[in-house]
Amino acid sequence: MASLPPLPKSIATVSLSGTLAEKLEAAAAIGFDGVEIFENDLLTYEGSPQDVRYLAESLGLTITCFQPFRDFEAMPEPQRGRNLERAERKFDVMQALGTSLLLVCSNTHPAALDDDARAAADFHEMAEHAARRGLRIGYEALAWGRHVNRWRHAWKIVQQADHPALGLILDSFHTLAVHDDLAGLSDVPADKLFFAQLADAPSLSMDVLSWSRHFRNFPGQGQLPVAGFVRDLVAAGYRGPLSLEIFNDEFRAAPARLMARDGLRSLLLTEAEAGLTALPDPPRFHGVEFLEFAVDDEAGRRLGETLRALGFRYAGRHRSKAVELFRQGGINCILNSEQDSAAAEHFQFHGPSVCAMALRVDDAKQAVARAEALLCPEWRERTGPGEAGIPALRAPDGTLIYLIEPAAPGHTIYDADFLLVPEETQAGGLVAVDHVAQALPVGRMDHFILFYRAIFGFQPEQLWEIPDTMGLIQSRAMTSPDGSVRLPLNISESRETATGRFLTTFSGAGVQHVAFATDAIEATMAVLAARGARFLPIPRNYYDDVAARWGLDDDRVAVLRQHNLLYDRDGNGEFLHAYTDPFDDRFFFEIVQRIGGYNQYGAANASVRMAAQAKRRAG
Repeated sequence: MASLPPLPKSIATVSLSGTLAEKLEAAAAIGFDGVEIFENDLLTYEGSPQDVRYLAESLGLTITCFQPFRDFEAMPEPQRGRNLERAERKFDVMQALGTSLLLVCSNTHPAALDDDARAAADFHEMAEHAARRGLRIGYEALAWGRHVNRWRHAWKIVQQADHPALGLILDSFHTLAVHDDLAGLSDVPADKLFFAQLADAPSLSMDVLSWSRHFRNFPGQGQLPVAGFVRDLVAAGYRGPLSLEIFNDEFRAAPARLMARDGLRSLLLTEAEAGLTALPDPPRFHGVEFLEFAVDDEAGRRLGETLRALGFRYAGRHRSKAVELFRQGGINCILNSEQDSAAAEHFQFHGPSVCAMALRVDDAKQAVARAEALLCPEWRERTGPGEAGIPALRAPDGTLIYLIEPAAPGHTIYDADFLLVPEETQAGGLVAVDHVAQALPVGRMDHFILFYRAIFGFQPEQLWEIPDTMGLIQSRAMTSPDGSVRLPLNISESRETATGRFLTTFSGAGVQHVAFATDAIEATMAVLAARGARFLPIPRNYYDDVAARWGLDDDRVAVLRQHNLLYDRDGNGEFLHAYTDPFDDRFFFEIVQRIGGYNQYGAANASVRMAAQAKRRAG
């Protein structure tokens, strides 16, 4: 499909938190062209509909629609007559608001008649009254409508009503949630496609009404094929606004501007994925270049000792800042204790912690261009004389993500910025960063998924539910297409789980653990233990279970027990891993070996690890 001018972007006020004025201000500040006014928001507004109109106009917003008008068509008398009177009052409100479109959703009332002819006659009369005022009526099939719950049925009634002021409103959730599609929409005249609403949703087994009212999310955050819906919609001739209508309990509790930014980002991404517009392609990734830890002098000294015990060598000091470099294999760990820096600010809020990571990319400029097109501006920090300027973006939790292109030996960022010391023989056997796990506040999983999916083209993996001794943790990894960057995201509603304690103790989201890869984990563990690294002891009962569950022989189990190794297996390969003691109870390290094509994270062992950590804390 040839690229088209971007379609107007709108959002229903029900999608955002706050007062109506706060919702309008958030939508305008982020860059929406218009808003749908949800009736409940208007009812709780202290001003008049004219005041809402003037506020929207002052903010540069068009009021694209007034909604919803419920339980209208095919009602017996005297309700039918009362419905037409009710419509006239809503037309008064619409004219005061300055909007010309009323959304009428299909009837759910138990008394509604199963009579298309009656419904068509009702709509013809309603549209006739609307047309006298220069207004239009859009009919939307609710997925749980009593008699009309598919868009084709709604179109049949619109056709039968045969009035120019009556047309269709199409909603991606109401279509896709019932496994329908837009096949045949090209047979509908384009001027009858009055409006389009978009929403995604996770795949859940529940009644469609509850699913819709509580779990919708922005396109790109769920599992419905919303981009395909938009592609088919535009192919049928639709050129009106793309409008978000999201019912989500967590979204309505989040800051309005945060959600508005996510909403507009999702529309920009969906429009591009549908082939209507073009975005710069995501970069190709080649793993994690470095991890940067925010420390003070004392924490930096102790973290340096921890890294040395894990086989890292001191590799140099920054030319002009209080920053040290530790290296092993392809892993670079930077310890930043520089005052008046982003790291220092991070340390004040979170204590010793990962404040930044760098990803190896093929084209940093293109990556930044894509991010900026998707409402994520480039972040810049002051640089000293001769210091390399590194493109960076800020993740939703404030962590900086640097973008590093390949460089010839002797011309890397380390050569430019550090006074390097001569290399020593590698001691630990660690070769790369395998994954970086982040703890997120409740209700923010969708926010992070959209960020990594939109900005970097990462894809969400399977959602895991992991039992902690004090509650349940949900975990989902975002992974680069080549698998070289893996970012597990963890949330928990309990404040007492490992994830919950991390968030409450250290003021919000952040990196909870870093996994380093080795090609020979048994030898690596022996070396690291000899260097003084402390690993989490695993209960003997675990190994009895592993032996029975996987059919491991006694010698194999003895080696696992000797090194406190956990074991998992899937259809593609094996996974061996061990955990260090936490550093300042803030974060910990994991040593992993993937054998064959294993692509998971040992989720089956997470509850064992968390129980062992709880015992360690108690002891």
